[in-house]
Amino acid sequence: MAKEPQLPVVHRYFGQQFQLWRAGAQVRREDIAEAARYSVDTVKSVEQGRRPVPPRLAEIADEMCGARGKLVAGLSYLNQEKKIPERSKDFFEYEGDAIALSSYEVSLIPGLLQTEATIRALLNAHRPALDDETLEERFKFRVARQRVLTQKPIVDCCFVIYEAALRCPVGGPEVHKEQLLHLLKLAELRNITLQVLPYDRGAHAGLNGPMVLLETTNHEHFSLVEGQSLSQFTSEPEEVSMLTQRYGMIRMQALNAEESLRFIQRLVDEL
Repeated sequence: MAKEPQLPVVHRYFGQQFQLWRAGAQVRREDIAEAARYSVDTVKSVEQGRRPVPPRLAEIADEMCGARGKLVAGLSYLNQEKKIPERSKDFFEYEGDAIALSSYEVSLIPGLLQTEATIRALLNAHRPALDDETLEERFKFRVARQRVLTQKPIVDCCFVIYEAALRCPVGGPEVHKEQLLHLLKLAELRNITLQVLPYDRGAHAGLNGPMVLLETTNHEHFSLVEGQSLSQFTSEPEEVSMLTQRYGMIRMQALNAEESLRFIQRLVDEL
């Protein structure tokens, strides 16, 4: 079995300090989670160094544990990490606390579904080019994110992928074939629904670009849309509602789950 990816040591050190302050103040994880509006599993994951600490969680814990700014001061060191773009951090903080995730992708296999070879191929293609340290940090982070597919409580995941993403041979024919077979394997999980939106649908509701819809354990609803160098992550009800309706139409226009798996298998057979 492959060794589980770890976050950089600075995050693990912060998590240990977080736990020591909490235990010293005799504050329960449940109390911090409730006050910060995060799940208990999120607090536990932070303490174990398995996920970055959301700034709001650190601020609440600092106050409740009487740390007098010592925990919050550590955030400046964590923020020096280059593993993910600043504009994506808010989304990733909430992704680990999701109970439902719906994704539509136009040009790439969704990050949560990418093989390690696909991830490396995409990082190597990044421009401006990444230095070795940053590339490795981002690789580890992307792999670590994929825990959301198998974590407890189970996250209900739905992915709709446009045909263009399924035909783009990222990393070459062998890597691409491995990626398609990986999709078929992931689709066997009970909490994952995979659908294909084929070219022949013509004009459809997803032509404006990719999106992600997220529901947290606290039943907060968020949406994420991204472009070349911009992203919008919001809980604005009007925006989330609009994208939810659009996503529903995209799912209706896509092949159903069984048809989608047959479609992907045909692509595999062509390679």
